[in-house]
Amino acid sequence: MKVYDNFNLTEYNSYRVSSKCKTAHFPDNEEDLVELYKSNKNYILIGSGHNIILSKDYYDANFIIFNGNYNDVKVDEKSNIISAESGATILKVSEVAEKHSLTGVEFFYDIPSSVGGAVVMNAGTKEGETKNILQKVRFLDLEDMLVKEKLNEELELEYRNSFFQKNKNKIILKVWFQLEAGNRKLIRKIMDESKDRRWARQPREFPNSGSVFKRPPGKFVGPMLDELGLKGYRVGGAEISKKHSGFIINIGNATGEDILLIIKHIREKVKNAFDVDLEVEQRII
Repeated sequence: MKVYDNFNLTEYNSYRVSSKCKTAHFPDNEEDLVELYKSNKNYILIGSGHNIILSKDYYDANFIIFNGNYNDVKVDEKSNIISAESGATILKVSEVAEKHSLTGVEFFYDIPSSVGGAVVMNAGTKEGETKNILQKVRFLDLEDMLVKEKLNEELELEYRNSFFQKNKNKIILKVWFQLEAGNRKLIRKIMDESKDRRWARQPREFPNSGSVFKRPPGKFVGPMLDELGLKGYRVGGAEISKKHSGFIINIGNATGEDILLIIKHIREKVKNAFDVDLEVEQRII
């Protein structure tokens, strides 16, 4: 396990906000993680750095980071099950599945997220959701420091929500996905087409953390912001994307405060115009 003091988090959050933390721990395996939490339960845990907003320039706190570590992915070809450690990216899961001609996880391709983050948020697109392929999850329960497992039906998976979203003291360790045998060429075609659709409409050329808000019932965030003329609205180095107003982008040295001020402005405008309370999808740290 690697440990760093006064660690620069800029490359470990997808907004590329400049920030540092007191210490950063990069566990290599489950044993490392359990030992860390036995000594201290007050860590800030981040995965691939997507779907988060770093609100501070400096954190006098200890971080645990899954990024390039704790990321093993294995395939059981008899059962068509892929197991993945929490720090693996779902991109890697989709690529491993394609290599072994397994279908069901194509929608994961090019979605920026760690496996743990995907389960917490029940990540998905129009093509599918994590809950459709999730078999079970192994996790550390900080209440009693026991390692436990739960099956799909016990995980309360719904739109951008889960058992783990509601219980922050449960730390995901490993995940199993149930897939099916498929045609590799067709799987690749679906993956590429899915990626092309996202790149065509999302501002991938600028640092961002994906959709900022959850979709409110009966509404879509982007069209509401378009109607309000908010595309291009800027605070400091942060801006509501002109390409897709559901995204906030870093166009130059944006701070966490810049992003949060834009969010505040959006929520006030939408509330006044549509009487809709937008809920932030991204995790504010």
